Amino acid sequence: MAQNLFQKIIASHLEDGEPLAGREIALRIDQVLTQDATGTLVYLELEAMGVERIKPLAVSYVDHNTLQTGPENADDHLYLMGITSKLGAFFSPPGNGICHRLHLERFAKPGQTLLGSDSHTPTAGALAMVAIGAGGMDVALAMAGRPFYLMMPEVWLVRLRGELPAWVSSKDVILELLKRLTVKGGYGKAFEYGGEGVKNLSVPERATIANMGAELGATTSVFPSDHRSRAFLWTQGRPEDWIPLEADPDAPYDGEITIELGGLEPLIALPSSPDNVRAVREVEGKKVDQVVVGSCTNSSFHDLALVAEVLATERIHPRVDLVIVPGSRQVLDLLAEGGQLEKLIRKGARVLEPACGPCIGMGQAPPSGGVSLRTFNRNFRGRSGTPDAEVYLVSPETAVAAAITGEITDPRRLGTPPSISAPLPRWRGEDLFLPPAEDPSRVEVRRGPNIKPLPPFAPLPEELEGEVLLVLGDDISTDDILPAGAEVLPLRSNIPAISRFAFSRIDPTFSQRAERVTNGVIVAGENYGQGSSREHAALAPRWLGVRAVVAKSFARIHRANLINFGILPLTFVDPADHKALRQGDRVKLSLGDLRGEIPLHDLDRGVTIRLRHDLSPREREIVRAGGAMNLVRREA
Repeated sequence: MAQNLFQKIIASHLEDGEPLAGREIALRIDQVLTQDATGTLVYLELEAMGVERIKPLAVSYVDHNTLQTGPENADDHLYLMGITSKLGAFFSPPGNGICHRLHLERFAKPGQTLLGSDSHTPTAGALAMVAIGAGGMDVALAMAGRPFYLMMPEVWLVRLRGELPAWVSSKDVILELLKRLTVKGGYGKAFEYGGEGVKNLSVPERATIANMGAELGATTSVFPSDHRSRAFLWTQGRPEDWIPLEADPDAPYDGEITIELGGLEPLIALPSSPDNVRAVREVEGKKVDQVVVGSCTNSSFHDLALVAEVLATERIHPRVDLVIVPGSRQVLDLLAEGGQLEKLIRKGARVLEPACGPCIGMGQAPPSGGVSLRTFNRNFRGRSGTPDAEVYLVSPETAVAAAITGEITDPRRLGTPPSISAPLPRWRGEDLFLPPAEDPSRVEVRRGPNIKPLPPFAPLPEELEGEVLLVLGDDISTDDILPAGAEVLPLRSNIPAISRFAFSRIDPTFSQRAERVTNGVIVAGENYGQGSSREHAALAPRWLGVRAVVAKSFARIHRANLINFGILPLTFVDPADHKALRQGDRVKLSLGDLRGEIPLHDLDRGVTIRLRHDLSPREREIVRAGGAMNLVRREA
């Protein structure tokens, strides 16, 4: 029977289950990546499990918490350098680059599986990997050699036709999809890209599209392994890693979307959601304070060289602060070799070290009420570090047009685009990665005072009486639940300390109120927990006593994180009942053995609301045990 590309890779890695849409399956994982904002906790979890050696190929990247305003981040870096060497992972030091860009350069292999403690792990789908973002506990379990469990998604074909016009890029392709489908449109789906238009996209262009599939809520995105993949791996000195891999002719799909590349125009996502997409020409003229080009979405050589070559005959508008963030040291080296770095410097651009930086709120916050155009993947309110800033998502082409004119401008007004040819890398940065120690017993693992062990949690009782702590609307992101930024990120290895910031942007009194309640319940609308994979957005509320979240629907990764830390994810049988609950209501949940519907009794209003869950038998066992770590300890 003919198979699509996604099915082929799943079939070769299936450990358990039947790969039918909506069924739980277990996959063998070939590679794992972590980054420091989530990875420090992953390695603390591995230590708590008693793991002595990591099973799959693993790489620990330091790219998020590189702003060292105190000792906390530097202490985490030292801890990660030691523990990775001891347990058998590669270590990428701070300043080396962004994990997703570096993984494409050095480790990604067509036909393999990749699990990462970062929601944008699907970037590696550009090289025909089934690459999936997950919470840290799931990643730690995979590193311990256990399979990764997920619901088999539907597989949708995105058929690309034709070729992109001048000044239109792959960023506009994914913005077009977000415009059509919204941030909820990819839930329960994997997007496979095909059609004759695919051959016109380079691996970095494919990476931009695969990266922002996370903003659709998709499980992952995948491109075929073809001559473009082969050429990319050859430039990276890894021709032996290439294999041809594509869907069979007449392969089946659960759905299909067609995009005529030649019919696209420059697009822009308005504040404050990636799916708030309009044509750039419709919003031209708005004055701009800041332009940032970079992030794991658009920090390739071509992205940044384009900006430099356009600026070669122009100047940056005096009102605009232009910031450039290379994706890796290799990219920075290529810009220097090709002469583009000199052009950026001489035109007044601010060039940062290769890291996530402004995308995760670590520096370069816009001015109060400022307008910032960014080639990033998310523009949630407050994520930039400035609560009232207006953040727009754009392509590098639209970004440089605004940097020149000082206002949102259709880049097609700039005339003929420059011709860019990338020099062949003479240095690829392999020597900057630290391999695992040959003798783990000789490795010293240093722990700063901010690094705390994973806290224990109690099992779930059969009857739960508590209080509704918050009632929220739709599309609550993990940034809303637990913010990132320079103040909060350094506390990632200290759950009691970071928990003070839970829901702080929505209700600054939340953590104090939660600590006074025995069992807390959160009520939310659709797509609760969208965005980052940070399991801290489940851990911090759990530390504060939250035992259940009742929502209209959940984002995939956050739902798994809730389960892994013993928080029960429930949905309304009748979504209209969302309006029946109020903050402060005393409620009782009759859980029993978590089979069938679960009644929620509002003790203050005297009403009963019908709830349900879609937990698999495995997930029910995890929640009842109080989290995955309790099960692991019980088995040990």
